[in-house]
Amino acid sequence: MKQTLFITGTDTGVGKTVLTALLARFLRGRDFNVVALKPVCSGGREDALALHKALDGALTLDEINPWHFRAAIAPSLAAKLEKQTLRLAPVLAHIHAMREKSDVTLVEGAGGLLSPLGEDFNSRDLIIALRATPIVVAQNKLGVVNHVLLTLEALPKNYRTKAKVVLMSPARPDSATGSNAGLLAQFFPREKISTLPWLGKNFSAAKILKMPRVSCVLESLAG
Repeated sequence: MKQTLFITGTDTGVGKTVLTALLARFLRGRDFNVVALKPVCSGGREDALALHKALDGALTLDEINPWHFRAAIAPSLAAKLEKQTLRLAPVLAHIHAMREKSDVTLVEGAGGLLSPLGEDFNSRDLIIALRATPIVVAQNKLGVVNHVLLTLEALPKNYRTKAKVVLMSPARPDSATGSNAGLLAQFFPREKISTLPWLGKNFSAAKILKMPRVSCVLESLAG
């Protein structure tokens, strides 16, 4: 088993880090050598710290997140504020080096699929260059079907075909939460759509991973 999963989303704050951290813990619990990366971030390193914790310190924070910028705006703009230029080649080189150490490489993007990460590249460019399987994360609320379909449409056809979708349930379901997966399945294969329940703000990963519903979703994403 040697694969690369790229966790992207319809927007920022949709649950990409929660899912990436859970996947890392789930796979490590099954004795896979896992690398979880957030190569680029801006506005703080909380996401990278969460992945560091999920890996139990197997990688350093700087291995997980080599490029980080202070301003809470798109990384490409945040880098310019610090008079830095971030290009695709060194990001890919770092991921490739980390990938050599693992059975499964999890790469988390920043923001949505097309959010600019650096000089003329975004998460879609990384997915294509890495030949990764895209996992699209979205908040399970009114409007998500449109957001997911737009994100899938932005992927090249061969990557759209192998993509998987995870709907993250909000703390307070709205009128569309219960029907979104079914509606989305009219346009995208139902077996590639998963729904995770609301996990809480300060959940215990150990307890969550014992939930059959959660472990079933993670198994389908890793398979």
